[in-house]
Amino acid sequence: MSGTHDFVVVANRLPVDIQTDVDGERTWTRSPGGLVTALAPIMRAKGGAWVGWSGAADTTIEPFEADDMWLAPVPLAAKEIATYYEGFSNATLWPLYHDVIVDPEYHRLWWNAYLEVNRRFAEAAAVNAAEHATVWVHDYQLQLVPQMLRRLRPDVRIGFFNHIPFPPVELFGQLPWRRQVVEGLLGADLVGFQRTGDAANFLRAVRRFTSYGTRGQVITIGKHWTRPERHVRAATFPISIDSAQLDELARTDAVAKRAAAIRSELGDPDVLLLGVDRLDYTKGIRHRIKAFGELVAEKKLTVPAAALVQVASPSREQVEQYKTLRHEVEVMVGNLNGEHGSLGRAAIYYMHHSYPQEEMAALYRAADVMLVTALRDGMNLVAKEYVAARSDLGGVLVLSEFAGAADEMSQALLVNPHDIEGMKSVIMRASTMDPREGRRRMRALRKRVLEHDVAHWANSFLSVLEAVPQRTSHV
Repeated sequence: MSGTHDFVVVANRLPVDIQTDVDGERTWTRSPGGLVTALAPIMRAKGGAWVGWSGAADTTIEPFEADDMWLAPVPLAAKEIATYYEGFSNATLWPLYHDVIVDPEYHRLWWNAYLEVNRRFAEAAAVNAAEHATVWVHDYQLQLVPQMLRRLRPDVRIGFFNHIPFPPVELFGQLPWRRQVVEGLLGADLVGFQRTGDAANFLRAVRRFTSYGTRGQVITIGKHWTRPERHVRAATFPISIDSAQLDELARTDAVAKRAAAIRSELGDPDVLLLGVDRLDYTKGIRHRIKAFGELVAEKKLTVPAAALVQVASPSREQVEQYKTLRHEVEVMVGNLNGEHGSLGRAAIYYMHHSYPQEEMAALYRAADVMLVTALRDGMNLVAKEYVAARSDLGGVLVLSEFAGAADEMSQALLVNPHDIEGMKSVIMRASTMDPREGRRRMRALRKRVLEHDVAHWANSFLSVLEAVPQRTSHV
């Protein structure tokens, strides 16, 4: 049965946060984030529907309209959150796709839950999509949805975008269900990735684990599908941010005054370094602190003339590996401050919570050096946020070559975060850079980030997807 929506987004979470009061009344607020910002205008223009989990366990919510979008909640039981989400998505796929920085766990129970939840999302998408609709599926939690949806609704165009890296076949081959995942993705007409290397890894996985042929970016699907022949394109679409909005916010007097106040509260250091991350083992936070600590110990940077602010927002706090990471980071911070700090003046200021966007913009404006030292990252939007906030052309971006943003942001100082000595050298170069060179680099970075914003990303992907010819609704 066809729904009434010509454009359907399928993502793990709905674009709103739902609260229920003591009387059972539900209210909602729009979730922050670039994906919602990019797609909301398209949703309104196309009469779109968004399929996703509400964020509450064991809760069934009927579809409803919010912010001029039709929202179709997919219920998840608490057990499914533990197996499908915390288990297979974040303890199997996440570490596997991030170069096995920690060991992935492979459990058949988790896989079975992943199958069932993906089927539920596919069915919800099929119900909401009008005939010949465009359906855009997002991220690693829902890699089986394209194939399942293709079987339910052969008439619709299906796009899939992977927000995290796609691993080389030598690592992906560990996954016991590697063929099923690849074939799940091949249900799409267009599979999008952050980096050309990710798309190339996927094409290699297709050749290694299926019988389908590839030519350039195109995979040819044979008679096992609903049509005698079908083509799938794997291409690169680097995601971005709402750069104009952040640029405008960072220019306000309130943000400028707050940035000055932050520096004053920290004792007006000569060099203020900043790290902003989810507390995740992929972000290289320990490597960053180690490099900074050694520079302080060697007196190449001195406290309080130099200070590091590390914002580490909470992430997956029920997962044991994240609990361990938090403990390790907090021990490193404590040791560094105990050895090199003084009364009222710390070497590193560590905050384990999130901040509103206005405060983040002020932090970006205040920081002389932005440290983005991820061990592996699909994109890393913090790097782009820092650049968008620096209309003054101040500041220097130190960027891991293992972040997807490195492909676009060559005017940053690129670094291998595994090379602690190399990272120390780059941090010192950033801390002492001639202002003229800094402005030249920042001007080039800003041009890229402001021109290639999140709307450009969404429109680029959808223009390719919507060029796919319409198909019959009959198998």
